[in-house]
Amino acid sequence: MSDERGQVRRMWHLLEPLHAVFYYAPEVFEEAAALGYATDERWPSYFAWRAAPLGPVGAEEVTAAFHSFSPATVGRHVPAGWEVAGPPAVLDARTWAVDRAYRALFGDRVDGPELAEAAALARRAAEAADVTGRPLAGANAALPWPEAPHLVLWQAATVLREQRGDGHIAALTGAGLDPVESLVSFAAVGAARPEVFASRGWSPAEWGAARERLAARGLLEADGTATDAGRALRAEVERRTDESAAGPWEALGEKHRERLAELLGPFWVAAIGSGLLPGETTLGIGKV
Repeated sequence: MSDERGQVRRMWHLLEPLHAVFYYAPEVFEEAAALGYATDERWPSYFAWRAAPLGPVGAEEVTAAFHSFSPATVGRHVPAGWEVAGPPAVLDARTWAVDRAYRALFGDRVDGPELAEAAALARRAAEAADVTGRPLAGANAALPWPEAPHLVLWQAATVLREQRGDGHIAALTGAGLDPVESLVSFAAVGAARPEVFASRGWSPAEWGAARERLAARGLLEADGTATDAGRALRAEVERRTDESAAGPWEALGEKHRERLAELLGPFWVAAIGSGLLPGETTLGIGKV
């Protein structure tokens, strides 16, 4: 891995927990319940929170944009979620939820100069992101910027992670991997146990059929682990993903990127140390 690509990936690793902690914070579930969403599991509000920038879209659009979820799983929550609360109300509540979650997570540091500086730098990177052909990144980038620095930081982290995610989907598609094959091949290289991917809603039959297709391409061994060709294909997907996510960091420049990384460190530690995030996720951070 080139040093520059490694730096792009490092920034993703630093920012991803600051975005993702939103989907696990108790304050966020309280705001979801106030809107009327069921909170016995995270998916009803997850689909609403994440899809709201797209507007009142249907299941097909969300399935395509989210990529890894089975159509059946998406169909249970979209468009039914918009009957609970429309996208404008969800976005308003999302802002309140971020505010509450970050204040609980970071305490007095929310109003400190370090977070304000980090937010300004992250915003500069996010505003430099090319969102052409990237629906989730473009929809989040089009939202008005909030005034409070901690809200700016979360929105910037969200734009940057969705920009990367949209590029990742393009890389997977370019590699000839459909949504379920993408997960099977990722599990095959050890990104996470297959059980972790069950949250995406694919049936055992669908997972098994994907394994058979990948094995027929020479990408999987009989035991479900990746062949050398399978590992090479996934490495190429990751390389293309990193390259497509490099633009914001090139625009920010090495000096400001390093300063942002330094500033994010304590907030990353707080997010990881909160116990809210699962120890093993479908993203494979630290594994690939």
